[in-house]
Amino acid sequence: MLDRMTKDPQAPRLARLAALIADETRAACLLALLDGRAWTAGELARHAGVAASTMSEHLGHLVAGGLLAQERQGRHRYVRLADARVAHLVEDLAAQVSPDPDRRPRNLREASAGSAMARGRTCYDHFAGRLGIALTDALTARELLRQDTGFALTEAGLAWFADAGIALRRTGRRPLARACLDWTERRPHLAGVAGAALCRHALEAGWCVRIGSERAVKVTATGEQMWADLLGIDTRTLR
Repeated sequence: MLDRMTKDPQAPRLARLAALIADETRAACLLALLDGRAWTAGELARHAGVAASTMSEHLGHLVAGGLLAQERQGRHRYVRLADARVAHLVEDLAAQVSPDPDRRPRNLREASAGSAMARGRTCYDHFAGRLGIALTDALTARELLRQDTGFALTEAGLAWFADAGIALRRTGRRPLARACLDWTERRPHLAGVAGAALCRHALEAGWCVRIGSERAVKVTATGEQMWADLLGIDTRTLR
């Protein structure tokens, strides 16, 4: 008979975490919140196609489990992903799920939204999709980013961020550069402090703008010029 004391003490915690995510409605909420913004319970209920009372119960479980953080403003309760660690967990899990090759968009709107997400989107606080891959490839080709032993900015890369006026806010234990597996491209894109800084600066400077109510972004005319000047990327291919 096996000694019950040999069971890994992490096992119950891992099982509880898996159970939190193993629900289609809660999974839909976590994926929606990868846009890095705060959503109300009503917005998430409409997004997931469930009743407000049902969504409230699901959100309670996710908050109690440490996956979501909440704040109240007047009558509204807003929730967001607890931190970048949770975002990475959700994105990494999503990348393990192969798309259904037989599933077709239900209508033109769904097809357009899917195409926009594949072209460029935010993954919590950094760029993903073909835009994220293009930026990562350009940084690597110019020897600003290394991928041979994990993602790491080179000295030239640190200087490039400084010269471009993109502040690297290094706080806490978050890595400066981190690989995040892209679930549409099946390749890693840049995350971490550097990925977040690049995304934040591009959105604030108007190089990219959010489109629709999902995570999709598009490159503006100003952005096309800036990405070409800074990294030699022809982002017109992402239109």
